[in-house]
Amino acid sequence: MPEIRFQIEWCDGTQELCYSPSLVVKQYFSPDSDYELSDFVERSRSALTIASDRVQAKYGRPCGLALGQLQAIEARAAQYTAEYAAEYAAQSAQQPDQLPQLKVRVLRFVE
Repeated sequence: MPEIRFQIEWCDGTQELCYSPSLVVKQYFSPDSDYELSDFVERSRSALTIASDRVQAKYGRPCGLALGQLQAIEARAAQYTAEYAAEYAAQSAQQPDQLPQLKVRVLRFVE
């Protein structure tokens, strides 16, 4: 089963190399593309669940690495969402148009 990694840039500019045991992520993401944070999480959930299911169909058990990657993405997204909510509460009355955009950029695939 061909595995792939995809490099992303989080809302704050930090980069991460993510893992998938299947090329299915290429159907959900495009290189050099931005995704709203919630959309990125949903796409990741779909792609990594399918990838894990493919491993289970072939080897009899789900892919722990894919499910772990999904948990890491969900946790990081929750962190950004919480930070955004706190910042929004503090700034919304003063500068509502100066809040950061919660987007994730898929930079490239690494095969």
